[in-house]
Amino acid sequence: MLPQEVIRKTRNKELLTKEEIDFLIHGICNGSIADIQAASFTMAVYLNGLTKDEILNLTLAMRDSGEKLSFKNLDGPIVDKHSTGGVGDKVSLMLAPMLASCGAYVPMIAGRGLGHTGGTLDKLDSIEGYNTSANLDDFKKTLKNIGCSIMGQTSSLAPADKKLYAIRDVCATVESIPLITASILSKKLAAGLEYLVMDIKCGNGAFMENYQRAVELAQSIVNVANGANTKTTALLTDMNSVLGSSVGNALEVKEAISYLKGQKTDSRLDEVTIALCSELLVNSKIAKDVSQATTMLRKSISSGLAYEKFIKMAISLGATPSYIEDFENKSIPAKFVEPIYAQTSGYISSIDTRKVGLAVIMMGGGRTTPNQSINYTTGFDKFVQIGDKVDDKTPICYVHSEDKDIISEIKKVIIDAVVISEYKPKQTSVILNKIS
Repeated sequence: MLPQEVIRKTRNKELLTKEEIDFLIHGICNGSIADIQAASFTMAVYLNGLTKDEILNLTLAMRDSGEKLSFKNLDGPIVDKHSTGGVGDKVSLMLAPMLASCGAYVPMIAGRGLGHTGGTLDKLDSIEGYNTSANLDDFKKTLKNIGCSIMGQTSSLAPADKKLYAIRDVCATVESIPLITASILSKKLAAGLEYLVMDIKCGNGAFMENYQRAVELAQSIVNVANGANTKTTALLTDMNSVLGSSVGNALEVKEAISYLKGQKTDSRLDEVTIALCSELLVNSKIAKDVSQATTMLRKSISSGLAYEKFIKMAISLGATPSYIEDFENKSIPAKFVEPIYAQTSGYISSIDTRKVGLAVIMMGGGRTTPNQSINYTTGFDKFVQIGDKVDDKTPICYVHSEDKDIISEIKKVIIDAVVISEYKPKQTSVILNKIS
C-alpha cells in the first residue's frame, strides 16, 4: 500500500477503506509516512471532507494508536464532558466533582489554553502542588477513591492526534470538521468513556462563531461517538459573553470553588453546568429525568459533598492541603487590581468576548508560544453580562495585572470590547440547541 495512493483517493473524493486509514495513521506514528504527506492528507480532507464511516474509522485508528484506559473495576458509569473552548469556561472544575457526588466516575483528560480560550489544565496549575502531568497510576487511584480525576494527555494516549494536530496547526487545516471530530474523540474514547456530553461553544468568543458550523460539528461528533458505542449528546451554548464573572486562571478557580460552596453564582454559568451534568446523569441512568438530575446536583452542592470531592481530588493529585483548603486566602493576588469604567452610562448590549480572552494573553495569562510559562494571577473578575447596567460607579470589570504599565492599554481593549445602549436588551438562553 502506498501513502500517495491514499492521498490521491482522498483528493479525488474516493472512499477510503478502514485498512487504508489504519495504514496511514500507523505510518504517521512510526515515521514511515513523511510530514509533508500527512499534511497533504489533511488538506485533502479539509477541502473534500470525509463520510461518516471514514470519520469513524479515522477516529478509531487514532484512538488505537496508543494506550487505551479501562475501568472495569468501578461500580458506576464512566462519564465525561468536553468543551470546544470558551472565555471564562471553568465548568469542568465544578462538573467533575458534582457528578462524582452523584455516583458517576469522571476520568477527565483535559487540555491547556488554545488561542484566546483558557484551558482547564492551566487553571489547575494555579493550585500549588497540583500535578496536571500525574502518571496514570495516580490518575486511576484518584478516580477510584474520589470518583473524579483531572489531568493532561499523556504521550501514550492517542499519540497520532498529537502528531496530526501539530501538522494541522502549521498547514491551515485546524478548522476541518472531520479532523476536529477525530482529534477530540480519539482522546476521549482512549480514556474508556461510556457516556460523553459535548459543549459546543458558538459565538464571538468561540472557535465556531457560525451557528450552522457549530451544528455540523455537533452532529459529526455525536454520530461518530455513538458509532463507537459511547453514548453521546451535544449542547450548543452561547459564547457571546464571558461565561461566569471571571477570566484568568486563579480567578476562575476561585469562582469555581465559590460555586461548589453554594455561594453567589453567575446564572449563565450555573445554567450551562447544570445542563451538561444533567445530560450525563440521565444518559447514564443515574437519574430518570432532568428534574431528578437537577435535584441531585443541587444537593451535591448544598451538602458540601461536591466541594469535598474537589478538595480531595486536588490533594490526591499533589495539591498542598493547606493551600487548596483555603485557596481564596492563600492564593497570591496580582500586584495591581483596578476597576475599568465605561465611558458612558447604559446597558451592556454586546461584548466582543474574543477581545477579552486576548487581553488576558496580553497580560501574560495565556501563551503566544507553545512552551511559554504563564502568569496565573492575571485576568478579570466581576465582569458584566449582557443586560447589566453600568455607569461611573459600576465598572465593567476589575483588571488584575502584574504589570502596571499595561493596565491603561488593557482598559482601552475592554472598553472597546463592550457596546453600551440606552435600552436593556432582551435576555436569551445560554443553551442554544441540543443534538442527540
